Amino acid sequence: MNINEAIESRISVRAYIDKPVTNDTINKILDVARWSPSGTNTQPWKVAVVQGSTKQTITDGLLNAVNNKIPPNPDYQYYPESWVEPFKSRRFQCGMDLYEALDIGREDKEKRLEAGLANYRFFGAPVTLFFFIDKDMGKGSWVDMGMFIQNVMLAAREHGLGTCPQASTSDYPDLVRKALNVPDQFSLICGVALGYPDDSEPVNQYRTQREEASSFTTWFD
Repeated sequence: MNINEAIESRISVRAYIDKPVTNDTINKILDVARWSPSGTNTQPWKVAVVQGSTKQTITDGLLNAVNNKIPPNPDYQYYPESWVEPFKSRRFQCGMDLYEALDIGREDKEKRLEAGLANYRFFGAPVTLFFFIDKDMGKGSWVDMGMFIQNVMLAAREHGLGTCPQASTSDYPDLVRKALNVPDQFSLICGVALGYPDDSEPVNQYRTQREEASSFTTWFD
């Protein structure tokens, strides 16, 4: 698979088949992604590969927190406190497209809630990768982490795997850190579901919209 194809065919996969991903395959993905750029070669990434009973423990903990209405306590603010255009409309359209793919009506609050909880089950993926960064590092290193995570997702495409980056799984970082015995010194950025996509599911067949390059690019001579 060439680079353009990997980028253009990548989607947030929300349904997976029941097929394990070998540790060797995961290691190959991370071994490629380690060549990602980072300021002064600091390589700020820390990754936890989570499977089996450990993943289930985290899922149970996250679902318990949500169902008991425990307030999220993420290590950072992902979204703005108030939405402005054009981001507000894009966010709304993204949600509508997802619910349409899941065949969930606008008034079906129960199914919408269940769709949200699927995040904490990692959409049935056999593997979750949790990405951490040392709290001593600055915003530039978070940029580095973004490039690293993207490279992980693109490298997964080479092996026929799908991914879904999940900021929602960082809502309760203390719970995740405790389950993985990760020191408080490390901020939890996100989890990424990893597995073989179930292409028969409609949720994996829709695509979110993208603006043309001309809409966000200014040329200077």
